[in-house]
Amino acid sequence: MRVAGIAHEKKGVIFDMDGLMVNSEELYWKANIQASNEYHLGLAPDTYLKLVGASMTAMDEFYHKYFKNGQEREAFIKRTDDLVDQWTREGRLKLKPGVNAALNRFGQLGLTIGLASSNYEKVIEQNLWVTGTRNCFDFILSHDDAVRRKIRSKPAPDVYLAAQEKSGLAKAELLVFEDSSTGVEAAYNAGLDVVMIPDLLAPKAADQERASLICKDFWEFLEKIR
Repeated sequence: MRVAGIAHEKKGVIFDMDGLMVNSEELYWKANIQASNEYHLGLAPDTYLKLVGASMTAMDEFYHKYFKNGQEREAFIKRTDDLVDQWTREGRLKLKPGVNAALNRFGQLGLTIGLASSNYEKVIEQNLWVTGTRNCFDFILSHDDAVRRKIRSKPAPDVYLAAQEKSGLAKAELLVFEDSSTGVEAAYNAGLDVVMIPDLLAPKAADQERASLICKDFWEFLEKIR
């Protein structure tokens, strides 16, 4: 696959999931707000945007800053996860614009298609089956894989280096899709070309430097395929 603005021909693509493929970041944000109201935490809604695409370290720092103890934190996280799971089963989880068309096009081109997410394997599998995209992927790497292999989470390059190894392709032959600054940094640190398709947060100056392309959605990216 040749893409305008990217030098090397690509034989494989690697997707992030939350906020890139599906609107789950928006669901998590709304669940954070509802859980906050139920627990009377008194935090402004935009406070939880700090969790969008955050690294594990940043998430831990957030919870330690805003919650009194571990029990309160765990109750809040469980309530958030339960709400998102409920909403997913109710059909509120949706593919982002152009994702299905992009997966179909990549399949037609014979590309290796992988997924590298910081979410849990169980959640990834549920989301992919619910959206009808599970069979599009040749391999998947999850938080569970990172724990088993003792590799660092994004923005460290480890997950994308593991994905590159799994793909059997050279770095120059792979293209990563990410929605968050943390993910873009991880792909960049791994020496991979990355296309940023922002979700809830606008690109930062560092994203402009690290990303090979920034597109508003997958429809815009598809127009760049030569």
